[in-house]
Amino acid sequence: MLKRRKGLAILIALSLLICITAAQTLNFIPVNVLGTKRAEAASAEYVVDNKRIKAAPAPVVYGIATDSLEIVEGEVERGEVLSQILAQYNIDPTTVHNLAQKAKDVFNVRRIAAGRNYMILHARDSAQTARFFIYEPNQVEYVIYDLRDSLAVTLEKRKVEVLERTIAGEINSSLYVSMVEAGGSPQLVNSFADIFAWRLDLNRLQPGDSFKLIYEEKVVNGETIGFGALKSAVFEHEGEEIYAIGFDEGNGLNYYDQKGQSLKRAFLKEPLEYSRISSRFSKRRFHPVQKRYKAHLGTDFAAPRGTPIRTVGDGVVIAAHYTRGNGYFVKVRHNETYTTQYLHMSKFAKGVRKGARVKMGQTIGYVGSTGLATGPHLCYRFWKNGRQVDALRVKLPAANPVARKNMDVFDTVKDQTMQRMQAIDIKSVKQELLASGKNKEPNDA
Repeated sequence: MLKRRKGLAILIALSLLICITAAQTLNFIPVNVLGTKRAEAASAEYVVDNKRIKAAPAPVVYGIATDSLEIVEGEVERGEVLSQILAQYNIDPTTVHNLAQKAKDVFNVRRIAAGRNYMILHARDSAQTARFFIYEPNQVEYVIYDLRDSLAVTLEKRKVEVLERTIAGEINSSLYVSMVEAGGSPQLVNSFADIFAWRLDLNRLQPGDSFKLIYEEKVVNGETIGFGALKSAVFEHEGEEIYAIGFDEGNGLNYYDQKGQSLKRAFLKEPLEYSRISSRFSKRRFHPVQKRYKAHLGTDFAAPRGTPIRTVGDGVVIAAHYTRGNGYFVKVRHNETYTTQYLHMSKFAKGVRKGARVKMGQTIGYVGSTGLATGPHLCYRFWKNGRQVDALRVKLPAANPVARKNMDVFDTVKDQTMQRMQAIDIKSVKQELLASGKNKEPNDA
């Protein structure tokens, strides 16, 4: 009976040893009590049946070898600061303070934000002292805080790949919904709307109208992180094709029709990106606050509080302050003929003050409801030769056409663009990869 028990004990011990060895060989990844992933980083050898089996090599993360380190991944919690994160890994407040001083000119630790990912590499001992803290402020950049004796901070960038894509579709409801359903993004809708705003009434498109776009998409490690330029587009409205051919004469990409005439005017049509008009220019409108009929010499755009407001053209800020009726407002003189004004802001954009120069499309403030306003919106006013006019009806000068010296090059670009657009089948293609581009940002993590 005793021999049986001893034999059973030996069998159980052997079974446990085999299980432990198998688990080590497979390099299981446990989860710690804080809920963050912890990967065993050490590379080691194990002996099984008198044979040496080498485990997988330790990973290299952010360019750092982890043979003697353990990896912890986490996400910054709301209200959490660097000292709180590192205190769990044997880093004292004095060290964090010294690190913060070194980081000021690289990436200030105060900019570490909730919801962003981080990684800690700590020693594989009982103290678990952190050796590196890596923080990702966005999908392209990452910051390495070296916590060893030297306390160094470096900002690195991943390689960004630029791909050229196309989408096409038909208008079934609104432009926004139809373009997003076809595979586009709100950013693409806004770019498209800005280009065609002077040639089309985008609030009166017809079912069956169609669009085709060629644009750039930015990709990091196989994941889309944003969009680049809208390179060219064509919109078919009531049987007529309107082309927007992207062409750069040395001052950035602009858009032209088949004759080389600019699709844009010298001003943007609206100060908010593709927003809803809630009240138009009128000589007699019932004022919702003053409860009486009076002239409304502006155009109201309904938008959520905090929506960026952009100046419709280059110019100089001639007023930026608060009044009881207008709330926070900005007034911009564009030239001797044209002036615009933007009312009821929640706040001004950084650097916007009297005397500041602004560029077309630059954010000058944010939608609010200051002054005589019942809710968040922008009242946009337009002066021509000192007289207030309807911004949506005024005839504005066109931007310059393609220069004569560049017409031969433009004609080549136009022919290539039109051929590519005609090859896109709206009914069978929603989003097709055309070609890959190259970007200039090295140091992939």
